[in-house]
Amino acid sequence: MRKFLTLMLTALTLASPLVRGQDISSQALVHEGLVTAPVDLVWSALTTRSGQEFWMVAHSEIDLRVGGLMRTHYDPKGEIGDAQTIENRILSFEPGRMLSIQVSKAPLGFPFPDAIKAMWTVIYLTPEAGAQTRVRIVGLGFGDDPDSQKMRQYFDRGNAYTLRKLQERFAAPAPVR
Repeated sequence: MRKFLTLMLTALTLASPLVRGQDISSQALVHEGLVTAPVDLVWSALTTRSGQEFWMVAHSEIDLRVGGLMRTHYDPKGEIGDAQTIENRILSFEPGRMLSIQVSKAPLGFPFPDAIKAMWTVIYLTPEAGAQTRVRIVGLGFGDDPDSQKMRQYFDRGNAYTLRKLQERFAAPAPVR
């Protein structure tokens, strides 16, 4: 089943007019690391409101279905739906294994409003020994134009930071309830 899903994603990617004619392997942005938590906890941290608010954002709203929206806000004083809300459309997912998203609305003032339209992200989770999870974040759809390359650098720093924060949150002792 996993091979089938990988083949389907590859076929869809290669058929997409957004990447046709580009060497996507050289443009893919990959971040990978181990998180000290089982896959179900990492999946929950990525795909539920309470999970995201546990480690990543101040506010979250998720409709986990193909075509559903993942809306997040980093500012505790902000609220979902205001101009600083980040909105991602869920392209596909396999529970506990893979999630693919694409920004459908960037926050006001995002420096690459045109380049972001062609970019999407795939997050893979793989169980590892010792109740750990390998997290692989792959950014795709970067063009050769200057804005797209600057945005690639922006996401290179941002995705590395996000992975580090996820690792740190699960490395921290559990809060006392």
